[in-house]
Amino acid sequence: MVLSIVLGIVVGIVGFLPLFAGFQLTRKATGTSALGQAGALMLGVLISFLLLLGALMVCVFFMRDVAVPFTFSVIGALLVSAVAFGIERMLWKRTEKG
Repeated sequence: MVLSIVLGIVVGIVGFLPLFAGFQLTRKATGTSALGQAGALMLGVLISFLLLLGALMVCVFFMRDVAVPFTFSVIGALLVSAVAFGIERMLWKRTEKG
């Protein structure tokens, strides 16, 4: 069960990487291309969702007995990654201005 929790944490962090990449692509898009900014973010969300859903389905089909701890650890790691990214961005912008 510990292995499933550790793998869930890894999958959750890796599942956040497409969202981070989509955010980075929006920063490179021009200000006049709203579709390019929205498209990059939506592509990141789609890839992240497919990656997480695929990992959860593999876990449910092949290791049903550890699916619940794996799922909770994936969700927790994804949330912690998103909050840590948000805090880091907020602190970085604050030090950049001052």
